[in-house]
Amino acid sequence: MIRAALLLLLAFLTVPHVAAQTAPPAPGDVRVALDTDKGRIVIAVHAGKAPVTAGNFLKYVDQKRLDGTAFYRGVGAPDYGFVQGGAQNDPKRILPPIAHEPTSQTGLTHDDGALSMARYAPGSATGDFFIVLGKMPAMDAQPQAPGDNQGFAVFAHVVEGMDVVKAILADPKSPTKGEGVMKGQMLETPVRILTARRIP
Repeated sequence: MIRAALLLLLAFLTVPHVAAQTAPPAPGDVRVALDTDKGRIVIAVHAGKAPVTAGNFLKYVDQKRLDGTAFYRGVGAPDYGFVQGGAQNDPKRILPPIAHEPTSQTGLTHDDGALSMARYAPGSATGDFFIVLGKMPAMDAQPQAPGDNQGFAVFAHVVEGMDVVKAILADPKSPTKGEGVMKGQMLETPVRILTARRIP
């Protein structure tokens, strides 16, 4: 399932790069610090706008299920693409899948610094997420499009530490890790998420 989710993400990288602005934190957002071995990434989790998806992520944070996980994949150019991390389907870490909250429902978008859930079919997301660099509107829900048009579920935005995200994306990729189209996208050395904690 994780492999299929990764493949689905790749398809959205064919859209052209568009300049973007990071969404400011809104009142009621929950701030979370992801301390990695490359530095700190602070995110604003939009609990009010995406309660199911944000609530799921905060469960992983509060239960320390992201501690010791990693960013393991980077796709794209220095300022356009995404980095992916999380539980990697580890049965000791993952919680049950959650209902899908499309961007057409939440009003959130895949703009610069957005965090969104990796998934295969809608309703299959668990504990893997990705951070967007640039603007990727094709990852948003496309109600008029055929097939699986639900996009991915945005639930947070980076408010500090995009330099860390860019550094992760720039890390060397392994020529042998990964299968199929993912070959060459997996980080040679995954970037550890040391802790994930709520902060004031």
